[in-house]
Amino acid sequence: MLEALAGERFDVVLHLVRNSPEETAALVGLVADGGVFASATTPGPDDPRVRVERVFVRSDAAQLAQLVALVDAGELVVEVAERRPLADLAAVHDEAVAGKLPGKVVLTP
Repeated sequence: MLEALAGERFDVVLHLVRNSPEETAALVGLVADGGVFASATTPGPDDPRVRVERVFVRSDAAQLAQLVALVDAGELVVEVAERRPLADLAAVHDEAVAGKLPGKVVLTP
């Protein structure tokens, strides 16, 4: 996947999968100068070009149930324009830069 994105630069990279420090460093390399690398797993290396942040998530079944109830009641609406495979990430990025995305896109493995 990283090879497919070579040469691409993103304002924000959100890292959610545990991997090696070397793979994580390669992901940090995808962040544009002045951008943000946010990781919920493997910490990113210090990089003077980007802001590296650790994101901590708390599992809360009750809060998730409240959100589901709001969605079921129609009080919380998340409009998703498209669901596309993760392999389309570079194309989705290009469409976003060109202003051609119809709305939120969910990328799936």
